[in-house]
Amino acid sequence: MNAVTKDVSIKESLSTNKKILIVEDQFIEAHDLQLILEKAGYEVMGIMRSVAQALECIEKEIPDLVFLDIFLKGKETGIDLAKILKERHIGFIYLSANSSKSILEEAKKTQPYGFIVKPFRAQDVLITLDIACYRHKHSIENQLLEEKMLEKSINEITFSSLKWEQALLQLGKTLQTYIPFDYMETGFINELSSIVGMLRRNFDIYEMINIDKFSKITNFKKDELIDLDSKSLKLEIAQIYQGESFEKVSQDSVIKRLVLHTFGIKSFIVIPLTIEEKKFNFSFHSRHFEIFTDEHLRLLIKLQGVLTKFVGDMYISDKKINGKNKVVLNISKNLPQGFESMIGTSRKMITVFDSIKKVAPFETSVLILGESGTGKEKVAQSIHNLSSRKGKPLVIINCSTIPENLAESLLFGHEKGAFTGAADKRAGKFEMADGGTVFLDEIGEMPIDLQVKLLRVLQEKEIERLGGRFPIKIDVRIIAATNRNLEEEVAAGRFRLDLYYRLYVFPILVPALRERTEDIPILASHFINLFSEKTGLKAPILQEAVLHQLLSYEWPGNIRELEHVIERSILMSDGNMIKEIQLPFAKKQEEGEKQEEFSIKTIHDNERDYIIYILKRCKGKVSGTGGAAEILNIPSSTLNSKIKKLGIKHSHFS
Repeated sequence: MNAVTKDVSIKESLSTNKKILIVEDQFIEAHDLQLILEKAGYEVMGIMRSVAQALECIEKEIPDLVFLDIFLKGKETGIDLAKILKERHIGFIYLSANSSKSILEEAKKTQPYGFIVKPFRAQDVLITLDIACYRHKHSIENQLLEEKMLEKSINEITFSSLKWEQALLQLGKTLQTYIPFDYMETGFINELSSIVGMLRRNFDIYEMINIDKFSKITNFKKDELIDLDSKSLKLEIAQIYQGESFEKVSQDSVIKRLVLHTFGIKSFIVIPLTIEEKKFNFSFHSRHFEIFTDEHLRLLIKLQGVLTKFVGDMYISDKKINGKNKVVLNISKNLPQGFESMIGTSRKMITVFDSIKKVAPFETSVLILGESGTGKEKVAQSIHNLSSRKGKPLVIINCSTIPENLAESLLFGHEKGAFTGAADKRAGKFEMADGGTVFLDEIGEMPIDLQVKLLRVLQEKEIERLGGRFPIKIDVRIIAATNRNLEEEVAAGRFRLDLYYRLYVFPILVPALRERTEDIPILASHFINLFSEKTGLKAPILQEAVLHQLLSYEWPGNIRELEHVIERSILMSDGNMIKEIQLPFAKKQEEGEKQEEFSIKTIHDNERDYIIYILKRCKGKVSGTGGAAEILNIPSSTLNSKIKKLGIKHSHFS
């Protein structure tokens, strides 16, 4: 951190007088940290040695931020405390020594604002704290803005002239950005005929399901469904159902069990309303285990008022006008195959589309992660196009191709005569993007010296041309992308920790093509049509055997490689059928597969090998989105038991 940015941090802390709580059971380290913070102008509320002491302190006075050791006195860890701090919207930074990879992975799930590795330097502490305060402030601001935008959107639907099912569809699409669901259900408790469901088929396509349609899907008569409902447990409190609570409600409610089984549901969340003295439920269901959080529940509780008005105005009035509910919505049979300019209907791509839709309206910095050729630039373009900056420039900077001797001039511009050959004044990329968006592609390739200058631009929101006398204020949104593991780059000293945390505000992981193989047929079709239109050739048909080849291939070059393979195959094809396709690495793959000898194995051996294979594909991730438990379609607790029982160790799949 240079002297200028350090002075800015200290001045800011002195003016705001931020209160910091230290939770650390090692006295010397805690005392050293206190001295660093107080010298920089922060107020240290105290040093607590356990979770219980920390909670007792927080009850009396809420800190602005907490420095938190992972291992503390007593049974509870810093990770346990972190979960409570997250629920109370208190920012925290972990203090960690040489923790194992599994513990650090568990700590990362709590979404801290930074890590300080022991033994720490004063400079590292102040840099991380400055970034943490910045991120925490913007996180709270964004959350409040999101809630206001959501309430406004719901009110707009409420005051529209839409009929009930049409209004419900618009509401579901609006809530999807904040509450991820595969199936949403609404209706009065004890009135099964009032139930209307929304089953998500694609990114923006939903199928409306009433009692008649549900009856056909399940092969139960309406009278039988109503009878099952009358004998089932009624869910009348706001609650998340996953894990044990999910299993219990599946046993106690026959009608709910039928819904869960029919749509492959693994968790759900219920929010009750009171409409004309009757109970009305919104239920959000997911095919993922443990996807819903307390934040989702808190948001829905905050929305109870606007949702009550929505149901009261839209459902009740529609019922009075029409006499009964009718599904008036026609769902198009020609389902769109993607979002914005991106193609894909797989679950992982829909998650990416949802993330884009959620972050686009805000000024939040975005870090796009993914392998080369996955379409990271398309994601950046979509975020820009859906933002309020869409009428302004999107300036793309490929950090891997910036010449070191011209880097500053290229990014920040120069005055006439600033260096030999500077015959004219020239604006840099950041100045060109004023009011718009800067996309820093391959940010992991940026030289360390340039990272320092970029960090200052992000902090000060101003640039200085080479040879210039005065700074120039700029208004740009930053989107960055990389195919590197930036955490490893930070550990190796090739990427600045402060810049990493400044960029890592809203990460979007773009999946590799081998992780979304169900998208290959529509992507191949898209590229065939695209190239045929470009060349004027008739679009050929892919032979089934060729399609099987495409689905079996690993695609190290991802979508970019697929596009090139399709283009080459069209040019090489004879007639209207693509009968063969050349895949660069396929031969090596086939040779490797032939070398594997067949052997008879027990059921346990096969199960063990398969779990190890899945864990390798998931890079050791067990639970959560994209984890092995999700792919195997079993609870993470069950998978952990199997791993232990089958003697699977980390070394087997790392």
